[in-house]
Amino acid sequence: MTTTIKDIGEIELLNRIKKFMRDKQIDDDVAEIKTRKKNLLINTDLLVEKIHFCESISDAKDIGWKCIATNVSDLICSGSVKIISFSVGLVLPPSTDWKWVEELYEGMLVAIQEFGGEIIGGDCTSGETKMISITAVGEMNKARLHRGNALPGDYIVSTGYHGLSRLGLALLRSEELPSTDKISPELINRAIQAHKRPYPALKELKALISCKPILTSWRAAGTDSSDGLIESIRGICQSSNCQAVLSKSSLLKDPHWPKNPNWNDWVLYGGEDYELILSLPKKWAEKLSKQLKSARIIGFTRKGKPKIFWDNLEEINIDQASLFQHF
Repeated sequence: MTTTIKDIGEIELLNRIKKFMRDKQIDDDVAEIKTRKKNLLINTDLLVEKIHFCESISDAKDIGWKCIATNVSDLICSGSVKIISFSVGLVLPPSTDWKWVEELYEGMLVAIQEFGGEIIGGDCTSGETKMISITAVGEMNKARLHRGNALPGDYIVSTGYHGLSRLGLALLRSEELPSTDKISPELINRAIQAHKRPYPALKELKALISCKPILTSWRAAGTDSSDGLIESIRGICQSSNCQAVLSKSSLLKDPHWPKNPNWNDWVLYGGEDYELILSLPKKWAEKLSKQLKSARIIGFTRKGKPKIFWDNLEEINIDQASLFQHF
């Protein structure tokens, strides 16, 4: 019987691909290249029409911004403050309007002016579906964040709210919401903005670097919450071979977020919020949470087979149906 990619899913696909690379090479979203003068981080991200973007809810400029922002986020959550360059690959149906392509690049340039770097080239070809592949290069910093750097006894820190982008997507697609709770205009605006124009946690990374206690090492584990809060923590646990214990009362939600518990799944699994999720030595975590208003300690790591628990020791069974499905 044939085994399809849909059958095994993204995580198992990556596990099977690992055997073709050196150990831990793809435990992060970036690759590290060492040169005589500096170490570089390289990331490739692929966005496909009707899977990662839809023209009915986002215009070409929004899509261009998002292409750059998602790549910048992967570099940031690996510790890169200095963004160097972007190479752009395009697959376009021959009927694509030139104006759409022009506005796509205009959106990219606006994001690049915000985060740094330059477009240095790429490739293009025809196809039935629009696809945008970005390869981004950044300079490695002393704080080399890696999913495999967590140790038992670390504190887990989130740098911001979760669920906003998922709510924005639901509003743009006129989806049924988790409950009939009234949503404030402020929350609606923030949610739509979070989905259309995500903002990588560059300020938060700079705060992390600047507040490191003098006697604390540069060891830190990190990722972003592009695939959801729980999935990002699962990735750290898996790569670091440890467990996470989370505090329900400490999870960050927008002040206008509905109180109804039916909305919690979007906070836990929604994805595309691009906040930093960090596993840090205790003193470093405490200092960051004091210096950065948006950051909060949400749990801790401990020894054990990779699993996630609430602080009442109830295991969090990852709801695969709630996660973003790449296949």
